[in-house]
Amino acid sequence: KVKIYPPKSAAKVQNPPPFAKIPFPRQSEKSVRKNKTVKPETKKKKRGGKMSGQTRKMIQKKLKIRGYSLKMDGLEEILSFVDRFQDAQDEAIDLLLDQLDHESLKSSIIDKGAVHRVISLLLEAEAAEEECPTSSTSLSHSSIRVVDAFLVPKFRYDPIKKHFFQHAGSLPIHGDASAKPALYRDRFLLLFQRVSRDQHFIKPAFDTDETSQSCQLSPIQSLVGQRGKRWVMGVISQLEDGHFYLEDLTAAVEIDFSKAKITTGFFMENTVIVAEGEMLSEGIFQVITCGFPPLEDRDKSFKILAGHDFFGGGTLTKEETLRLADLEKRAVNDMFVILSDIWLDNEEVMEKLETVLNGFESVEIVPSLFVLMGNFCSHPCNLSFHSFSSLRLQFGKLGRMIEAHPRLKEQSRFLFIPGPDDAGPSTALPRCALPKYLTEELQKHVPNAIFSTNPIKFYTQEIV
Repeated sequence: KVKIYPPKSAAKVQNPPPFAKIPFPRQSEKSVRKNKTVKPETKKKKRGGKMSGQTRKMIQKKLKIRGYSLKMDGLEEILSFVDRFQDAQDEAIDLLLDQLDHESLKSSIIDKGAVHRVISLLLEAEAAEEECPTSSTSLSHSSIRVVDAFLVPKFRYDPIKKHFFQHAGSLPIHGDASAKPALYRDRFLLLFQRVSRDQHFIKPAFDTDETSQSCQLSPIQSLVGQRGKRWVMGVISQLEDGHFYLEDLTAAVEIDFSKAKITTGFFMENTVIVAEGEMLSEGIFQVITCGFPPLEDRDKSFKILAGHDFFGGGTLTKEETLRLADLEKRAVNDMFVILSDIWLDNEEVMEKLETVLNGFESVEIVPSLFVLMGNFCSHPCNLSFHSFSSLRLQFGKLGRMIEAHPRLKEQSRFLFIPGPDDAGPSTALPRCALPKYLTEELQKHVPNAIFSTNPIKFYTQEIV
């Protein structure tokens, strides 16, 4: 996993924490001064007042929701921190608890020591943020995170506990016999958990007029002996020649599409569909209508699945997401240049590439990222290819070409993604990063070059 943050020289604080860019709540009267110890405001009134009592209840409620218990000294420490922000107490509490989730706690009982460590880190993060320059270059560098596809975390859905859990341990390069059925099972469960919380497929808690309009999904196994219309979700398969079946994790049933009203889309084998129909006496499920599982808004998914890093690159708090979204709206001049088939052994291609670099070197705002994709050689790098030393020198030539454009070298990022015929251990997608033997010469001239594979995180966007 490659994370790109502003260079360390941009701030005086050594090794600022990864959440140094969070929007820290500001004090209403006194501001935090750099390099000085901040003391909590002393109040003449006791904390037993109405406002303090409400704050205590708010803190205890939020901690209980997150599964924490709080000691009295820890509560007093949080109150001392929150009292600094009279106009933003709720945001200050959320900010503190979000960072508390990143701590390695020995137990769920929070004491004064754990709270004090988090507060110290937050104050240090604010100081680092105030001292960091806000130039377009540093923002461009910090806005891009490249995640190696082989380091993307793997999650599985547990239909019993109804939550996602991360796969523990390393993942093998070559899967065993159970890997292929697990692929289809995980895909089905991923869609099932999304459909089961859709408003059209949730059964009301009480019998109302909307109860008859709800489309509750039934397991295929439960269709035996049932009469009337049912909604099912399954995968189209052809278990027998000329006979199509719909199967889920419980059973499989033969289906008849002759009278079905099919929505827009392509339906083929291994397609997951949601179908309405009824069982016939012959044991065939007569489909009345069918379509794809409903979509879910991206923002809604983020709210429901908050705390899980599905994409890689680290989880973002609510405050970080809002801040990055605001920066993304203002980053109207950011530009990505994506080029493919950079044949380093072809003089015409290299001349055209140099023309492109010359053009971007002269513009007012240079691109934030150059994505150079393979193939990097006009000949496939297979077993019959023996010119690796020559290809290594050609990568060095490319590095010197980029180095000759100082603005691009300093202000842009260069990401190299291998093509289908480039050197590597396998032709399966996604491809591994280019071997270091080939890229060492280029890295000497362009130290910030990145040799990886998809995907990329740009502010709040996820790009593959």
